[in-house]
Amino acid sequence: MANKQMYLGEFEHVVLLSIMHLDNNAYGVTIRHQLKEMINRDVTLGALYSTIERLEKKGYITSKKGGSKPERGGKAKRLVQVTTLGLNMLSMSKKQFETMWQNIPTLENTHA
Repeated sequence: MANKQMYLGEFEHVVLLSIMHLDNNAYGVTIRHQLKEMINRDVTLGALYSTIERLEKKGYITSKKGGSKPERGGKAKRLVQVTTLGLNMLSMSKKQFETMWQNIPTLENTHA
């Protein structure tokens, strides 16, 4: 049985992919915007920051404080990056989904 601590949930998956798309400009607000733009998923910053914390505890991302700016009230951005472990988990998860999607009948052929 897989270690639930290491399991990559669906929302964690899309957050990691968003971070990768954003490269060196990934922080809460930009990740949230990316999710809205790419998959039309509107999330609260609270839910996003909880997920970022969880991903960091799992070792899938690292974070560092960016420079503070007056327009942010002197508050620094918390920039995040995907780690090698995070990349490996994304790759494994992608392969698992591709395997599961193989030979699935089209929706038109199912009796749902």
